[in-house]
Amino acid sequence: MDVPLSWQLAKLLVSIGIVLGLSVIAERVSTRVAGLLAGYPLGTAIALFFIGLEISPAFAAESAVFSLAGFTATLALGGGYLLGGRREGLPGVLGGTASGLAAWLLASLLLTRIDFSRLGGTLTTLAAIVAFTWLYRHLPDTRAAVRGGFRWPALALRAGIATAIVFLITALAHLLPVSWSGMLAAFPISMYPLLVILHLTHGAAPAATVIKHYPAGLGALLCYTLCVSLTYAPLGLAAGTLTGFGVATLWLFGWTQLQAWHARRVLAGT
Repeated sequence: MDVPLSWQLAKLLVSIGIVLGLSVIAERVSTRVAGLLAGYPLGTAIALFFIGLEISPAFAAESAVFSLAGFTATLALGGGYLLGGRREGLPGVLGGTASGLAAWLLASLLLTRIDFSRLGGTLTTLAAIVAFTWLYRHLPDTRAAVRGGFRWPALALRAGIATAIVFLITALAHLLPVSWSGMLAAFPISMYPLLVILHLTHGAAPAATVIKHYPAGLGALLCYTLCVSLTYAPLGLAAGTLTGFGVATLWLFGWTQLQAWHARRVLAGT
């Protein structure tokens, strides 16, 4: 079907806003918080919503089932980027991108061969979260140095990467089977541009910090995707999206409270 211009403009504006917001948080607050928020239902929410709008809510709901397992491929992308992006500057970004995309493609090829249920997809990614969190346990946290103001080239880069990914994913959803649509919807639409920006402007270490904390933020994204897979068809896109964000926010609130409680116990024991 022909996609109305108004929908295309909406995708453009929302994508730009999300990537810029994450970049501000990474520079002004911390890369750790940015990594957690990169796992919040932002990019995937955009992709699934517009897939549902342009094709059908039922197709988006079925895609979301495969997205649950697809977040494992996203974690593989982060690991691949970490291994290949150790150099500074553009060579590091190119190396990290190449190895990250190769890891994502390999993981996606394996995952699309499996007919996942909601439970199976969720358990697969939960196991991957535990594994990658353990692998990253010794990575140091590095803050991005604060720099005054945004430059137009950086703004254009952030906007261009995010917009290109969103438009590519939603366009391919019209051509690919539901399993691959789900895998593409799980692609790190918000995290990948953030990695590129941080790597180019601040170096490899802050980008690695975002990758380190990304698995912890995936809980909210899993909750959101599981919820919309159940609600898109019966409730519609708007109500299903709002319900998904509500569930994801509750999970994120509970997770942060648990982290604060654990930190207090550690301090009390020292």
